[in-house]
Amino acid sequence: MSDALLDAVTDTLKLTPILYITYLFMEYIEHHMNEKINRRLENAKKAGPVIGALFGLLPQCGFSGAASGLFTAGTITTGTLFAVFIATSDEMLPILISAHLPAKEILLILLIKLLTGIFIGYLIDLLVRRKAAPSGKSIHSFCEQEHCSCEDGHENIFLSALKHTVKIVLLIFIVTLALNLAFLLVSEEKATTFSQLPVINELLAALIGLVPNCSSSVLLTNLYVKDMIGIAPLLSGLMANAGVGLLVLYRVNKNKKENILITVSLYGIGVVCGLLTGTAARMLL
Repeated sequence: MSDALLDAVTDTLKLTPILYITYLFMEYIEHHMNEKINRRLENAKKAGPVIGALFGLLPQCGFSGAASGLFTAGTITTGTLFAVFIATSDEMLPILISAHLPAKEILLILLIKLLTGIFIGYLIDLLVRRKAAPSGKSIHSFCEQEHCSCEDGHENIFLSALKHTVKIVLLIFIVTLALNLAFLLVSEEKATTFSQLPVINELLAALIGLVPNCSSSVLLTNLYVKDMIGIAPLLSGLMANAGVGLLVLYRVNKNKKENILITVSLYGIGVVCGLLTGTAARMLL
């Protein structure tokens, strides 16, 4: 027990400086580019899935939620919404960077999410035609009241990055400690056998990914970094993970059937695309 706690503290402290630097950079981007990103997405038209997937890769809070608001208002297409959701990396990128994974591996994961988001986005736009359904609820007020302080442009970015770092460090510590304790209860042989089960891992990972909270991406990425799951389950979970996007969608979009269909579709896409792209990724790594 004491060894598990000590290892969790040590592993978490090693990540903290790099996480802070990464979040400081992301805060700078968000405070200076967030409004421009939303305007470009609104004006994207046919290039919507491409622009949505590109901006979705940025690990910033609120953007997937903003996409849900724009979708509800009929400003962006269904395909663009999916492109943003699939590409959204939430806390994945800072954790992969702080874990010192090879740059080739990180870039490959980002590229797979980007290309999958673009492809699925255009495919859905070919199949789905949706009428505009204006909503009076502002996405920015939702973020300010219920999500995080990253929308407050007046806040010092150094303090904001520190708050974000502390929040994620606590999550990482809890997840790491839980994993360490699990290792004490489950033999390494059983854990390895479970991690190699075909399809089951992708199904479970995508289910975890649907949780509209950064803890899901933290858990999935930590499992991957610790070699408890492979790249296919990681991709399944992260493609199904839309950050707070689904939470905002259910709050602002009154069409509940549409929300459920989007959720189920996102889960299915996460599982299938994770299996397919994960197989290809294993061949390249």
